[in-house]
Amino acid sequence: MAILYALVARGSVVLAEFSATATNASVIARQILEKLPGNHDSHVSYSQDRYIFHVKRTDGLTVLCMADDTAGRRIPFAFLEDIHQRFVRTYGRAVLSAQAYAMNDEFSRVLSQQMEYYSNDPNADRINRLKGEMSQVRNVMIENIDKVLERGDRLELLVDKTANMQGNTFRFRKQARRFRSTVWWRNVKLTVALIVILLVIVYIILAVVCHGITLPTCIK
Repeated sequence: MAILYALVARGSVVLAEFSATATNASVIARQILEKLPGNHDSHVSYSQDRYIFHVKRTDGLTVLCMADDTAGRRIPFAFLEDIHQRFVRTYGRAVLSAQAYAMNDEFSRVLSQQMEYYSNDPNADRINRLKGEMSQVRNVMIENIDKVLERGDRLELLVDKTANMQGNTFRFRKQARRFRSTVWWRNVKLTVALIVILLVIVYIILAVVCHGITLPTCIK
């Protein structure tokens, strides 16, 4: 699974979050929120080991996700843009005064669904390729997390490796469904062909029988 963790926050106040696997990413994400420079809109990425924390901050609302480094930049930032729009559209000005985790019960399900979509559905990347890379994403430099955290504050990132297994299981199920569908259509076509052959045979038999019956009548 490419995207493993995501949150939405106002400043350092987390309003909703979801993790697809057992990880301490939430602790590191909070450190990043507290250390982000300035209050202006920004798109930044910080690497730690083979994972990258992508951050989008717009109008005081921060959306963050942690993804495998193989996910690149386009998919994670497309995910962040999608989540930002959904969150603002759903809650509007309520985000300006909401308490910590006020939207978590409802919006964590949205995070889960969209994480799975952007991680596993090839249409997610295809759509973004058609749209073209967002200009601000092209300019995002991936910096080491030490740039934002003091070395003494840095924690070792722990990620349950079964996350990759979950992604592989999802792809296996998808391939299995496609295989079953192919086999089903093949069986349907075979059944139709057999029915047509049987109808042709019945027609020939009836034609022969009818011909054999009417022939004597014609002689008389």
